[in-house]
Amino acid sequence: MLKVDPTLIKDLKAFSGLEMAELELMLGEAQSSYFAKGDAFFREGERATRFFVLLDGYLQVVRTTENGEQVIMRHFAPGEVFGIAPALQRETYPANAIAVADCVALHWPNKCWEDFASRVPRFLKNAHGAVGERLNASQDRIIEMATEQVERRVARAVVRLVNQAGKKTEHGIRIDIPVSRQDIAEMTGTTLHTVSRIFSAWASLGLVEVGRQKIEVLSAHKLVTIAEGH
Repeated sequence: MLKVDPTLIKDLKAFSGLEMAELELMLGEAQSSYFAKGDAFFREGERATRFFVLLDGYLQVVRTTENGEQVIMRHFAPGEVFGIAPALQRETYPANAIAVADCVALHWPNKCWEDFASRVPRFLKNAHGAVGERLNASQDRIIEMATEQVERRVARAVVRLVNQAGKKTEHGIRIDIPVSRQDIAEMTGTTLHTVSRIFSAWASLGLVEVGRQKIEVLSAHKLVTIAEGH
């Protein structure tokens, strides 16, 4: 187990607004663990026994359809809370959470959830706010799937990743999450062939540079224009 300094996590989104004493209380109940790339934090349908805050790395949440196809629901970045089945009044995890880079996470047994409700209410407020944001994002994606052209859906997915994990480079903005064309296809309800064709067209226009599990946006303004349908 890794020892975590509360001063290093106080500015993370999940702990926003917490007093130092509250952080120390939470850390006293927490465990910290390392997850290698490809490891599962938990699996879909597995009994929910703990909840997490990601400290380092990136993970993706994936659901499996009745046909056995995978759908990437979203990515998580450092500072986000996840696996919060108690907030959803669930006894099982609704999806797979897979590390897409080496990760470090704090986690607590679910019995701490009710204890934190009275002792660290701001943490639960942050967690419930995150749930609300994710529900709104899911509704937006449903509307996108039903009404928007594929190129616009792909552009929106890339813009979301840039906003979540974009790192400035000499030429543009690199998405720090390892993400492939297949990942984008699963996120947008289309095929690998279609995503590859769109990226090739964008690359020829100087909008993106795409490699194996790497996307660098060279013209963010133009990509946002496509995403907004202009």
